[in-house]
Amino acid sequence: HVQLVESGGGSVQAGGSLRLSCTASGFSSGDSDMGWYRQAPGNECELVSTISSDGSTYYADSVKGRFTLSRDNVENTVTLQMNSLQSEDSGVYFCATPMYWGRGTQVTVS
Repeated sequence: HVQLVESGGGSVQAGGSLRLSCTASGFSSGDSDMGWYRQAPGNECELVSTISSDGSTYYADSVKGRFTLSRDNVENTVTLQMNSLQSEDSGVYFCATPMYWGRGTQVTVS
């Protein structure tokens, strides 16, 4: 069955970096648009970044220049490299396709 499993979350000080990975199973992620969303307590879920099947990327203005999304179609993974993290980046990060969502991984920036 289809699964999206996120990893790489954790706690980091402001200015630090984290790398989030999403491993897909049950389908070929290379054929699908993939994205990351995040939700902070009390806030709505917001789109962070997407990567299409042809490799083109989108970034929310709030993360542009700091986050980089890439994909490895052989490993069936997408990776979100997050640099210069700020407290506003804290939240639960979800990997998603147009049809499926992972369970999320917590990112805390203090």
